[in-house]
This record gives sequence, C-alpha cells and structure tokens, in this order.
Amino acid sequence: MSSYAFILIIISAVMHALWNMLVKKSRHKTVFIWWMFIASSGLFSIALPLVPEPFHWPELKTLLMITIAAVCFVLYHLFNGRAYRGGDLSVVYPLCQTSMVYVPIWGIILLGERLRPPGICGVLLVIFGTYSVQLRRLTLDELLRPFRDLRSRSVQAALAAGFIYSIGSIAEKTGVRNYSPLYFTYLLVIMMLALMTFNLARPRYRKLIWAELREHWRLILCSGPIMMASFISFRYGLNLSPVSYAVPVRQVSILVGVLIGILFLGESFGRIRLMAALLILAGAALIKLG
Repeated sequence: MSSYAFILIIISAVMHALWNMLVKKSRHKTVFIWWMFIASSGLFSIALPLVPEPFHWPELKTLLMITIAAVCFVLYHLFNGRAYRGGDLSVVYPLCQTSMVYVPIWGIILLGERLRPPGICGVLLVIFGTYSVQLRRLTLDELLRPFRDLRSRSVQAALAAGFIYSIGSIAEKTGVRNYSPLYFTYLLVIMMLALMTFNLARPRYRKLIWAELREHWRLILCSGPIMMASFISFRYGLNLSPVSYAVPVRQVSILVGVLIGILFLGESFGRIRLMAALLILAGAALIKLG
C-alpha cells in the first residue's frame, strides 16, 4: 500500500471515530445520523462549485455501483441496530465486523487483487484485534461465545450486517476505479440520505426529528465537515489501494475510539481493549509494508 493511500485511510479512520463519538453523545441515534447526512450533504453541495474538477454523470455501471453501495450501507446500519436491540455489545460488535473476513476473499475472487505475505498477516492481525476488542477475557469459550447461538435473531442480524457491508465495499471499489472518488462520494451520500429519509418518514420519527435538532444542533453542525472528511479521504484512499487492505486499515478507528473513550469520556480501557487496539495498529503497519 502506498504511503499516500495509507495516510488518507488513517485520516478517514480518525474522522470516522470522531463522528461515532458524536453519535454516542446524541439521544436518538437513527435521527441524529440522518441529521449528520443532512449536514454533510449540505456542506458538500456548497463546496462542489469551488472544485476545479468538472462534474459529469457516471456511466450506468458506476451508477449501479453507487446504488448497490448505498443500499448495502443503509441495510448495514439497519441490521446493526436490530442486532444491538436484542443482543449484548460483546456479542454483537465482533460479529458486525466479520465484513473484514469477506472483503479480502471478494477482492481476490472478483477484483483480481493479490496480497503479499506481510499484508495477509496484517489483515489477520486486524481481524483478530477487531474481534477481540469487546471480549471480557481471553479464553476459548469467550472467543466462541458470539457464535454460540446462531439461532438468535441478534446473532443473525449481526452476521447479516457484516456480510452486507462487505458487498458494499466491493461495489465502492469497483465504482471509484473509473469515476471520480469525489463525485462518487457525493452521489453515494445523496442516495443514502434519500433512503434514510424514506425510513424516517414514518410517523414514529416525526417528533424526534425536531427534538434532536433542538437539543444537539451544535453537534450536528460539527458533524458535517467531520463526516465529509471521513467519506472523501476513504474513497480516495480506496481508489489508490486494494480494498482487501483499505477496509482493515480503516479499523484503526477502533484504536482512536479507545483513546477518545479513555481521554474524553472517562471510560475504563481494560487490558484486553488496549491489547486489541495495539494488534490493530500492528496489523495496519504490516499492511502498509504489504
């Protein structure tokens, strides 16, 4: 992976962790994320006329990739929410990250990517670190606990979230190969916003929309540039590197999230969380070499 692509994805990981911190501070998470997309798409629309790169409509294939990615990422959030509704964080979180198991496989089979041994070791370290971050102790029983009840709806939803996210990642990589990452990101954000708006049009959300804006308008304004920076830097990094490397490297956001939790939210880090975060960092370093 080139240094430029690596730096872009690390920037994206930091911004990703920051906007997740903002979501954690909100009251109604689904509504707040919708407002974040409103803020980022609005800022995006204002900034586009200042961009020297001319806009042109994507080809049908690229438009299809944008649509697939948007649907996958919205479904990911939907399944993620369903999994957390009825399952413990320590069970749901590792299973939602199983996308990193599929992404290298799709990258090799569908995109013809080739991974070097250091990169493969790095991906495996990131997968293990991401899986371990919510474990309560390092035992075989604890490692197998998330998979213990495959009939559980929470477990099924979490596994579905991971699988769907991996498909969205491949659609992104295919889309940015022959189209501007900037405009791909813009159209992706607009399409995701449209899908989320359709979901929030239900009566149960109407009062929550304005209540969330009144309570957290400052956080919403801050979220616009943060989310936009996260999206754009990742798509440019994705354009310059194999998706099999880009998605795992972005998990450095977990390390950033751990540090934010310790320094600003007063969370206890625990030896397992710290060790898992360091494994992710070591894996990212190996991917850089690979």
